[in-house]
Amino acid sequence: QVQLVESGGGLVQPGGSLRLSCVASGRFFKIYTMGWYRQAPGKQRELVATIGSGGYTNYADAVKGRFTTSRDNANNMIYLQMNSLKPEDTAVYYCNAIVQSRAATAAFSSWGQGTQVTISS
Repeated sequence: QVQLVESGGGLVQPGGSLRLSCVASGRFFKIYTMGWYRQAPGKQRELVATIGSGGYTNYADAVKGRFTTSRDNANNMIYLQMNSLKPEDTAVYYCNAIVQSRAATAAFSSWGQGTQVTISS
């Protein structure tokens, strides 16, 4: 079983920066794609960024050029550097990982509890 724990959220003024971190712990065989999603009040959860085990990244259009995701495979961590933050970036940010618990078994999607990011002056 895998647990994902996010950290680094908070309140920032528009134009500011935040760095989110997420660590995966527990017993598992392999982690494939990791990513960040967000959910604003009254809206559906949406993709922010993903990163494959080899480092290939994908970003939502709304965050391209402002957000950068990276990962540390040795420590099962993923990061999201968020710059030039806007009020519309306000949301709960969730860490996601595609995990294989044992060899030769199906991978599954695992989620963290989320961390609040608020952009306001």
